[in-house]
Amino acid sequence: MVNDLVADALTRIRNASMRKLEVTELLHSKLVESVIGVFADKGYIESFNVIEKDGNKKYIKIVLKYDDSGKSVITEIKKISNPGRRVYEPHSNIKKFKNGYGTIVVSTSKGVLSNDAAYAKGVGGEMICSIW
Repeated sequence: MVNDLVADALTRIRNASMRKLEVTELLHSKLVESVIGVFADKGYIESFNVIEKDGNKKYIKIVLKYDDSGKSVITEIKKISNPGRRVYEPHSNIKKFKNGYGTIVVSTSKGVLSNDAAYAKGVGGEMICSIW
């Protein structure tokens, strides 16, 4: 049984992009769906949709994105907060990541947002993961 679905999702995306797969499937949760939504908004993945298999089991099918030379758009993807060690930051500390080339996904009171959206709304929260 997987305890941390976000970490599992990030690992599946990382492994699929290293193997140059077009599509990968993730276990569904509302938090994972929100994180993947931020990735799609920022252009790190082509698209995603929630599918239902085996009765009531839900999965998220992701279409990965590659550039013209076949290199993955995702250079690095890391989990920041863990179930045993949560990392919280105020909005002033999440202004930029990798000089604007990367994105930090933040769980705030206004929902799951990217770092620049959280900074613009003036909210901080739990740092879930980083991607660039």
